[in-house]
Formats: sequence, structure tokens, C-alpha cells
Amino acid sequence: MDDKPSVSDEEWAAFVAAAREQGLGTEAQDRALRRAKPPKPPKRPKRPGAFRTRTRPTPRLKAILGIGLAAALALVAVRPQLFTALLPETVTAALPSSWTDHPEDTTPLPAETTRPTAAPSPVDPDRPTLAEPFRGSPALRWADGAAGIELPPAKATGWMSKERVEAALKQSKEFLVATNLDPAVLAGARPDAALKLLDPKHRDFHRELERGLVAPTEENDPLRLFSRFAPSEVRLVGTVVKTRGRMSVEKGTGDAADAVLVRADYTFVYPLVRSTPGADEVARTVLRRELVFAFYPAGYDVTRGRLVLHAFPYNVGNSSCGATDGFFHPSFPADRRSAPRPTVTGEAVDPYDRSRPLDDFPHGCGTVTRS
Repeated sequence: MDDKPSVSDEEWAAFVAAAREQGLGTEAQDRALRRAKPPKPPKRPKRPGAFRTRTRPTPRLKAILGIGLAAALALVAVRPQLFTALLPETVTAALPSSWTDHPEDTTPLPAETTRPTAAPSPVDPDRPTLAEPFRGSPALRWADGAAGIELPPAKATGWMSKERVEAALKQSKEFLVATNLDPAVLAGARPDAALKLLDPKHRDFHRELERGLVAPTEENDPLRLFSRFAPSEVRLVGTVVKTRGRMSVEKGTGDAADAVLVRADYTFVYPLVRSTPGADEVARTVLRRELVFAFYPAGYDVTRGRLVLHAFPYNVGNSSCGATDGFFHPSFPADRRSAPRPTVTGEAVDPYDRSRPLDDFPHGCGTVTRS
């Protein structure tokens, strides 16, 4: 048998050098290494009790180790968490957070078309920051603003043609945007655009809304329809409000049997910071609304092209229960650390849970599991 190596040291070094000069990636180099036939070790006579220790690697082994080490260093540079995860906490505590943070999945979710079967899974509980206000929240993968209000395909329903259903869906979305996403309204401005979309023939309802905006009370609270924060207290972080939900069309029942109903079920997540200069602690308020718009045929005392609200329940997470001034009042982590823990009975609610209707959630003031 021929004991001569199939590839000489000089040939192997030339091969590796050529591969590097041609810019072969690690994967290509690995394939080349697998194709190369390893040299056969020369036969040596066996001697009882003898052994041989190699104190220095051969040139070929150096090349292989060099390639492997370069690949490992490149991987650690891109994903240092793979390395720091192996270190004890006493060591990682001194490292930059970017080395130890576990990146969240930011892949956008597909549109919601049916009711979910469960609440979103827990995610990394890291606190949000001004740069990453949705960090640690399921809303990180939700759509931004109005893009999250996707309309279903229109089709003729009840007395309404496909074209009228399409117009009703667009008008319903317009109202949702005007009441929950308009930056001026969120900062406490009067929601004129939303008010103009409502049927003026419902005068009592209009007067009630107007009184609530001027002098809100617990019974007549503008927050029933309009999302508002006191600008002297808080402001939005950036310009993005995360949105998720769905809209559907169906024939009416009961006292709205002749109508066609558009049901809108959406959750909005607002990242907020105090209005105080230099404030950097971020809190989130999570608001879910279920609105039902009724569209009636000719013969009813309604204004064509305007909206009639049939129902509009809502639920909000992280807002003071006792305030009646017409604004949401979020609490911040610093508030919860300094204030005594309130005594609250009843079920704790996950505000991100969209797997059941609002009627199934406990009513009144309670606690949330996250925000």
C-alpha cells in the first residue's frame, strides 16, 4: 500500500490561499474541505509502551483551525448572545445590554380574520424604551396605525349592494381612525372629523357627546368613543400606535333586524412618556373597542352617508379608574414602585387577549397582567 500522502503540505496551503483570494465563504470552504481526500499517515513500527504526542499542529491543521476560528469570531460578532448565554450572570451583568439582550421576533403578523383561540404568548418582559417603545409587547409584531385596520372583501348583504357594503366598511374605518389614531385627538383636541361622520338626526346623542367633551362625568365620559390623553401629563412616544383587529358585515337581528351591521373589534396600543422635559420612562396603554355600526334601508329616519352607532363597549388597560376628566391616565413603573399596592379583587385581565368578546371580561375596575 502506498503510504505517501495524497496531498502535500505545500499543495494544501496553496489550495487554502487560493480559496481565500477568491473570497469563498465559510460554507464554500467547508464543502471544499469535505471533498479533499485527507492524507494517510505513514506507517510506523509498533513498539510496546511507546506513544507519540504532537506538540504543534501541521500546516493543514492550522489552516482548518484558522478557518473555523474566523467563522466562530464572525458569528460571535453578529450574535454575541450565543456566547454570552454560556457565561454566568456575574459576568454578563458587566457587559453591554446589546450583548446580552435576546432579539425579539419583529416579523409582522398576518391580518386577523377570525377570533383568536387564545391570548398572545408571553414575550421577553424587558422594559420599553424611547427607541423601542413596543419592546416586550405582543404589539411589536402588530401593524402600524391605520394599516392595522384591514377591510374584508365586500359582498352584497341584506338590503345593501356590494358597492354600498364597501362604502360602509371604508366609512367605519374612517371613524376608527378619527377616534383612536388622529394625533390631535389623542393629544386632547376636539374630535370634529369623527363627529361629522355621525348621523346629525340623532340629536340627543350628539348633544350628549358635546356635553361630555365640555364637562365629562362618570356617566357621560367622552372616552366611550374617543381616545384622549392629557397633553400636560403625557405624550406619545414617536408617531406609531400599534393596531390589531378585524371587521365583519352581517344582517341585523332584534331591534336592528332590518339593518346591515358592520362589526369592528380592534385593539390599540399607545406608548407614552411623561410630558416633563427629559422624561424617558415609557408606559403603554392598551385599549380595545367593539363598535357596531347600523346601516338602515330607505324608510328609516336616518341620513344616508352618515353613521349610526348601535353599540360601542370598550376596555382599557393601564389607565386610572377614578379619573372622570375625559382623559386616559396611564401609570408608570416608578408610580407603582413608590405607591402602596392597591387592594383589588376579581380576575386579573390580559389586555392583549382577543380570544373572547368584551362581554366575557369582568366589568369594573381591576388589574392587568401586562401592558
